[in-house]
Amino acid sequence: MSDDVPLYTSAYAGFDVRNQVRQATYGDDIGQSGWLTSNELDRFAEWLNLSGDSRLLDVGCGSGGPALRLAETTSARIVGIDRLKEGTATATRLAEERGLADRAEFMQVDAGRRLPFADQGFDAVLSIDVMCHLPNRLDILREWQRVTAPGGRILFTDPTIVTGLVTATELEARSSIGTYVFSAETNNEKLLIEAGFELVRCDDLTENMAAMAGRWHDARARFRDDLVPDEGERTFEGIQRFLAASHLLAREGRLSRYAYLALR
Repeated sequence: MSDDVPLYTSAYAGFDVRNQVRQATYGDDIGQSGWLTSNELDRFAEWLNLSGDSRLLDVGCGSGGPALRLAETTSARIVGIDRLKEGTATATRLAEERGLADRAEFMQVDAGRRLPFADQGFDAVLSIDVMCHLPNRLDILREWQRVTAPGGRILFTDPTIVTGLVTATELEARSSIGTYVFSAETNNEKLLIEAGFELVRCDDLTENMAAMAGRWHDARARFRDDLVPDEGERTFEGIQRFLAASHLLAREGRLSRYAYLALR
């Protein structure tokens, strides 16, 4: 859509003032640009049983911060994919600068299409807050099933679970960043089973989404004078509306975020 606000392109475009915004938002800044915290990521690594022998596919890797953190802490071999070249270019540069290029590779790939990987090539798949942007969810899960080895695990978070009454205006603010797919509480569980996975756990992470959205909004407001010349007034205000709506809906429990862990 031509009216979409380029949140992710803006986030990946530079690391000057955004370092300060992320520090104020997350505390432990690992280069993320969503609702993820470092504590969550450490927990996800445990759920996926990541080790030095693991082959991990990170779907929607962004600028590579979480993937590089996992490469450092678990020694897993990681392939990160994202459709935005701004993200994968930054991730590749950071991997080289941190001496992790032998364990972390980043590719510009549209995760909504067939993946350019062999069958059963990965032990685990991780996708953080990306599934909500992908309309053909069942096809995507079947593709993850194809590239995951038997006994492997997949984990994804979905921050657009409708758990209360939401107005059209609120949904419009939440959808201004790009394509968003909102779903009922049990939909992901049904699709995982239909795609051939066994659901292991489903955890409510809405509290983190509310906290990160509020802190991100306030941090950006403090650095408004630095961000507007770079992003433009329209993008800045659009992102602020998105974050304010995300914070309100999550805080009131009307839009929720869940993590799903499933076994191949």
